[in-house]
Amino acid sequence: MCLDATKVADNAAPRMTMNLQYQLKAGSYYLYDMRDTPSAVTGERRFKLKTDLLAIAFDNYTGEVHQHGTPSRIQSWATTTRRRLRAKGLWQEAEDIIVISGPFPVEEINKCLWIKGYCRRLLQRLSKLPHGKLQARPASHTGYGSYNSQKGWQRQAA
Repeated sequence: MCLDATKVADNAAPRMTMNLQYQLKAGSYYLYDMRDTPSAVTGERRFKLKTDLLAIAFDNYTGEVHQHGTPSRIQSWATTTRRRLRAKGLWQEAEDIIVISGPFPVEEINKCLWIKGYCRRLLQRLSKLPHGKLQARPASHTGYGSYNSQKGWQRQAA
Protein backbone atom coordinates (compact mmCIF):
# COMPACT_ATOMS: atom_id res chain seq x y z
CA MET A 1 0.00 0.00 0.00
CA CYS A 2 1.38 3.39 -0.97
CA LEU A 3 0.25 6.51 0.76
CA ASP A 4 0.31 10.00 -0.62
CA ALA A 5 1.13 12.58 2.01
CA THR A 6 -2.17 14.34 1.41
CA LYS A 7 -4.40 11.36 0.56
CA VAL A 8 -4.94 7.99 2.15
CA ALA A 9 -5.44 4.88 0.00
CA ASP A 10 -8.01 5.36 -2.75
CA ASN A 11 -9.74 8.25 -1.02
CA ALA A 12 -9.53 11.27 -3.31
CA ALA A 13 -10.34 13.81 -0.61
CA PRO A 14 -7.26 15.66 0.62
CA ARG A 15 -6.27 15.07 4.23
CA MET A 16 -4.04 17.10 6.46
CA THR A 17 -0.82 15.23 7.12
CA MET A 18 -0.93 16.30 10.76
CA ASN A 19 -3.67 13.71 11.19
CA LEU A 20 -1.46 10.85 10.01
CA GLN A 21 0.84 9.33 12.60
CA TYR A 22 3.17 6.35 12.62
CA GLN A 23 3.59 4.25 15.75
CA LEU A 24 6.07 1.44 16.37
CA LYS A 25 4.46 -1.66 17.87
CA ALA A 26 6.02 -5.11 18.13
CA GLY A 27 8.74 -4.20 15.64
CA SER A 28 6.38 -2.97 12.92
CA TYR A 29 5.37 0.51 11.82
CA TYR A 30 1.64 1.19 11.99
CA LEU A 31 0.09 4.21 10.30
CA TYR A 32 -2.98 5.70 11.93
CA ASP A 33 -5.34 8.47 10.93
CA MET A 34 -5.88 10.21 14.23
CA ARG A 35 -9.25 11.54 13.08
CA ASP A 36 -10.66 8.01 13.13
CA THR A 37 -12.55 7.27 16.30
CA PRO A 38 -11.14 4.53 18.52
CA SER A 39 -13.06 1.28 18.78
CA ALA A 40 -15.58 1.18 21.61
CA VAL A 41 -14.45 -2.37 22.43
CA THR A 42 -10.65 -2.21 22.19
CA GLY A 43 -10.08 1.52 22.50
CA GLU A 44 -7.69 1.43 19.52
CA ARG A 45 -7.94 2.95 16.06
CA ARG A 46 -7.81 0.85 12.90
CA PHE A 47 -4.43 1.14 11.22
CA LYS A 48 -4.08 2.24 7.60
CA LEU A 49 -0.74 0.53 6.99
CA LYS A 50 1.50 -2.03 8.68
CA THR A 51 5.08 -2.51 7.50
CA ASP A 52 8.41 -3.70 8.88
CA LEU A 53 10.44 -1.07 7.00
CA LEU A 54 9.36 2.33 5.83
CA ALA A 55 10.18 4.39 2.75
CA ILE A 56 9.60 8.07 2.11
CA ALA A 57 9.77 9.71 -1.31
CA PHE A 58 10.28 13.46 -1.26
CA ASP A 59 11.47 16.39 -3.32
CA ASN A 60 15.14 17.13 -2.68
CA TYR A 61 14.73 20.81 -3.53
CA THR A 62 11.69 21.61 -1.36
CA GLY A 63 11.75 18.70 1.10
CA GLU A 64 8.05 18.10 0.43
CA VAL A 65 6.85 14.52 1.00
CA HIS A 66 5.38 12.90 -2.12
CA GLN A 67 4.67 9.36 -0.88
CA HIS A 68 5.32 7.14 2.14
CA GLY A 69 4.72 3.47 2.77
CA THR A 70 6.33 0.12 2.04
CA PRO A 71 9.78 0.33 0.39
CA SER A 72 8.94 -1.79 -2.67
CA ARG A 73 5.84 0.26 -3.46
CA ILE A 74 7.57 3.60 -2.95
CA GLN A 75 10.55 2.58 -5.11
CA SER A 76 8.15 1.49 -7.84
CA TRP A 77 6.27 4.79 -7.61
CA ALA A 78 9.51 6.80 -7.77
CA THR A 79 10.83 4.87 -10.79
CA THR A 80 7.57 5.33 -12.69
CA THR A 81 7.31 9.02 -11.78
CA ARG A 82 10.92 9.71 -12.77
CA ARG A 83 10.38 7.97 -16.11
CA ARG A 84 7.24 10.03 -16.80
CA LEU A 85 8.97 13.28 -15.85
CA ARG A 86 11.95 12.52 -18.11
CA ALA A 87 9.59 11.69 -20.97
CA LYS A 88 8.15 15.19 -20.59
CA GLY A 89 11.65 16.70 -20.61
CA LEU A 90 11.62 17.53 -16.89
CA TRP A 91 15.03 16.05 -16.12
CA GLN A 92 15.78 18.10 -13.01
CA GLU A 93 12.39 17.36 -11.42
CA ALA A 94 13.02 13.64 -12.01
CA GLU A 95 16.44 13.87 -10.35
CA ASP A 96 14.97 15.73 -7.37
CA ILE A 97 12.84 12.75 -6.31
CA ILE A 98 14.67 11.14 -3.40
CA VAL A 99 13.65 7.87 -1.72
CA ILE A 100 14.95 6.90 1.69
CA SER A 101 14.02 3.64 3.34
CA GLY A 102 14.84 1.77 6.47
CA PRO A 103 14.04 1.56 10.15
CA PHE A 104 13.78 5.21 11.12
CA PRO A 105 12.91 6.60 14.54
CA VAL A 106 9.15 7.14 14.69
CA GLU A 107 9.58 10.75 15.81
CA GLU A 108 11.57 11.55 12.66
CA ILE A 109 9.01 9.89 10.39
CA ASN A 110 6.16 11.82 11.96
CA LYS A 111 8.09 15.10 11.68
CA CYS A 112 8.46 14.43 7.95
CA LEU A 113 4.68 14.18 7.70
CA TRP A 114 3.93 17.14 9.92
CA ILE A 115 6.63 19.70 9.07
CA LYS A 116 6.92 20.93 5.51
CA GLY A 117 10.49 20.57 4.25
CA TYR A 118 11.67 18.42 7.17
CA CYS A 119 12.69 15.50 4.94
CA ARG A 120 15.45 17.59 3.41
CA ARG A 121 16.91 18.21 6.88
CA LEU A 122 16.47 14.53 7.71
CA LEU A 123 18.47 13.53 4.63
CA GLN A 124 21.43 15.60 5.83
CA ARG A 125 21.39 13.80 9.21
CA LEU A 126 20.55 10.33 7.90
CA SER A 127 23.92 8.74 8.65
CA LYS A 128 23.78 9.96 12.26
CA LEU A 129 20.27 8.75 13.05
CA PRO A 130 19.88 5.84 15.47
CA HIS A 131 18.27 2.61 14.30
CA GLY A 132 14.54 3.21 14.51
CA LYS A 133 13.57 -0.08 16.09
CA LEU A 134 16.24 -0.33 18.79
CA GLN A 135 15.58 1.14 22.18
CA ALA A 136 18.31 3.28 23.70
CA ARG A 137 20.10 1.50 26.52
CA PRO A 138 20.88 3.20 29.80
CA ALA A 139 24.48 4.41 30.08
CA SER A 140 25.13 2.23 33.15
CA HIS A 141 24.27 -0.97 31.25
CA THR A 142 27.32 -2.34 29.48
CA GLY A 143 25.80 -5.48 27.96
CA TYR A 144 25.39 -9.14 28.80
CA GLY A 145 28.33 -10.87 30.41
CA SER A 146 30.28 -7.77 31.29
CA TYR A 147 31.38 -6.46 34.63
CA ASN A 148 29.16 -3.93 36.28
CA SER A 149 30.69 -2.43 39.42
CA GLN A 150 27.29 -1.74 40.96
CA LYS A 151 26.18 -5.37 40.79
CA GLY A 152 29.63 -6.89 41.27
CA TRP A 153 29.31 -9.85 38.90
CA GLN A 154 31.25 -10.98 35.89
CA ARG A 155 30.72 -13.73 33.35
CA GLN A 156 33.28 -16.52 33.69
CA ALA A 157 35.16 -17.87 30.69
CA ALA A 158 34.61 -21.57 29.92
